[in-house]
Amino acid sequence: MSSIRTTTLRRALRRTALVTALTTAGLLTAAGSAFAHVTVHPDSYAKGATDGTLTFRVPNEENNAGTTKVQVFLPTDHPIPSVLVTPEPGWTAQVTTTKLKNPIKTDDGTINEAVSQITWTKGTIQPGQYQDFSVAFGQLPDDANQLAFKTLQTYSDGKVVRWIEEPKAGQAEPENPAPVLHLTKAADDAATTASKGPKASTAAAGDSTTRALGIAGLIAGVLGIGTAAVALRRSRSARP
Repeated sequence: MSSIRTTTLRRALRRTALVTALTTAGLLTAAGSAFAHVTVHPDSYAKGATDGTLTFRVPNEENNAGTTKVQVFLPTDHPIPSVLVTPEPGWTAQVTTTKLKNPIKTDDGTINEAVSQITWTKGTIQPGQYQDFSVAFGQLPDDANQLAFKTLQTYSDGKVVRWIEEPKAGQAEPENPAPVLHLTKAADDAATTASKGPKASTAAAGDSTTRALGIAGLIAGVLGIGTAAVALRRSRSARP
């Protein structure tokens, strides 16, 4: 009888350890999935905003390869007339311009071409890391509600991830979403700024919840193992 009880308790210990490991791994995976695609920061600006900065955050989602090339395509249907690239240590940026079908008239004259692509090479984003690529703009268009910056991410093993799918309102996020900059009405600047607070709080709350669940899972696993161990010792001490 004692042998049967001991075997049962050992099985309980193994099951508890397995559940704890799977719970922890699942929570960590869920937390990491939020960083799995290329994003643009900030994610909104007022229409026609001037003298600002856009930062493209590129995470490495592979375990055994580094990101060696990043190509960001700027929209040409709603072009950004003036773009300057911020130097990133270890990376070389190449800017490509294209002639506009509809020239843009400004106070400084007519603009016939705009930047259509920026390519960063000669650097490496290692597994488990990310890289920020920043550009300064002169003025954003005032005739669009959002701008999609389709991006190609190339890895050292030759794999190319195409972040080119534009998210649509009311639909689930696509598998490979393009970074999207939302453009708001100039009069909504204050509301936009205010709205960023709750979003940040929501994100922080989500992170806190994930961490809390992870800690709870670990504690539950440890308590389960401790309870099973106590029962095992009592079982052994009760032997004739």
